[in-house]
Amino acid sequence: MTNPVSNVLSRAWSWARPHLLAVWDVVLWVFHMLCLCGACREADEKSADVERGTSHLRNSERMATAGGDRSAAGGIANPGSGAAGGQVHKIIMVGSGGVGKSAVTLQFMYEEFVEEYEPTKADSYRKRVLLDGEDCSVDILDTAGQEDYSAIRDNYYRSGEGFICVFSITDPESFDATVEFREQILRVKNSDNTIPLVLVGNKGDLAAERRVPLAQAQQRAELWGVPYIETSAKTKQNVEKVFYDLMRDIRRRKGGTTSGNGAVLDAANGKRKAKRKKNCNIV
Repeated sequence: MTNPVSNVLSRAWSWARPHLLAVWDVVLWVFHMLCLCGACREADEKSADVERGTSHLRNSERMATAGGDRSAAGGIANPGSGAAGGQVHKIIMVGSGGVGKSAVTLQFMYEEFVEEYEPTKADSYRKRVLLDGEDCSVDILDTAGQEDYSAIRDNYYRSGEGFICVFSITDPESFDATVEFREQILRVKNSDNTIPLVLVGNKGDLAAERRVPLAQAQQRAELWGVPYIETSAKTKQNVEKVFYDLMRDIRRRKGGTTSGNGAVLDAANGKRKAKRKKNCNIV
């Protein structure tokens, strides 16, 4: 004798089965669409990052031209100076992620130490400073160290006049990466070894955890013909020195005067001054 309950269940399953398959197909379709939207969103974000990099470059060029002093005789704009704040020196922070580029920048800008690490895409800052008695401004662009943003860096590097190449003395891989960052800078700037650059070993407050020997870092800086300075964004060790020394080098190569550590043939009067020495500073 046939069980009526089994009959009902069998008929119900026969009716529901094709509908369940259809519902499953819809679920799969929705899932694939969500994945596709996520991929598109990521692509849009990277595209926006590239556009921001290009936009920053254009804005920097416009700012330099708009703020430049115009020669009465030849009508030639000097993009390095502005009536309100003297010369504008453009510095780019480069280096692997997590080495403390942002921490060093914020310490210089606001005398604040930020302990929490948040990956940077690109942050720009401007500060008025007194450089050897001369009023001037410094534009600082803090760039992303992650490999995902390597294609964007070209746009940023083109606008830079000087570079601070940062690694962590506790991270040998970040030290190795400085070679690639420097090569990219030289390629983009279409230059030999004459770009103003400072090699910086950060996190000097973690000397007990040092994994990059001091002599090795000094040797690389000597090979590149650049200063090597060890800093600590936490204790402020040598932070100001890095920026001021680099600004002096930028100004020297623009043809202006320099004093203190500096040293050049003054473009205005042709008087030769003592040559600036490359040095290493450890506190």
